[in-house]
Amino acid sequence: MNSFDFLVGTWDVANRYLTRRLAGSDEWEEFPGRAVSRPFFDGAGNFDEIVFPTKGWRGATLRAYDPAARLWSLHWVSSRTGRMDPPVVGRFQDGVGEFTGTDVWEGRPVRVRFIWSGITADSAHWQQAFALEGGEWETNWHMHLTRAT
Repeated sequence: MNSFDFLVGTWDVANRYLTRRLAGSDEWEEFPGRAVSRPFFDGAGNFDEIVFPTKGWRGATLRAYDPAARLWSLHWVSSRTGRMDPPVVGRFQDGVGEFTGTDVWEGRPVRVRFIWSGITADSAHWQQAFALEGGEWETNWHMHLTRAT
């Protein structure tokens, strides 16, 4: 149930973001972030906000655990749109969390996947990928988190 306990605290985040998604691009942009994560529901919930100081926007993730299904639902919202994206749902297995769902990107339906990996007391890696129906995953965003001192 407390799968996201590792995330509680303040993190420096190195972002690597694909500038054009689902377009065959290999142009990446790198920028910093600072995230603060807090638990709720005795660890069965988690909220974080990330600030991207060079971009002028923020993001937030709400995570909630469904004990009956033994699944986490992760909901992302950006200050750029104010819209909460549809959730990605999944769980951790062998130290890796995989969460999938569906959304729309530039008018096209896409499958979405978040993967949490490389988790230690002071670091973690998150990545996001999109896939068109029947297509392969294209990773479009990496976050390398380092616990802030």
